Amino acid sequence: MKLITMPRLAVLALAGASLGLAACNNTADDATEQAADQVEQASDAAADQLEEAAEGMSEPREDALENRAEEIRERGEAKADAIEEGADAQAGHP
Repeated sequence: MKLITMPRLAVLALAGASLGLAACNNTADDATEQAADQVEQASDAAADQLEEAAEGMSEPREDALENRAEEIRERGEAKADAIEEGADAQAGHP
């Protein structure tokens, strides 16, 4: 009779991995990730508003606003990444 079957082994491995990840997480990391998400969401919202404003304008103005919206998105994403990377560096995460 097998005491440890493959499904049981998989459940044990998953439980161990979940506990390991839960131990690594802390509230400071959660707050930093939330702040980074908010920065990215705010830049996306601003870019969306620019794109909506660009609709119906002349093609050169529409293109210019859409390019500006893309820049805003990229800057927001870069800022959010920098926030997360800074927090990881402080916490000693690779």
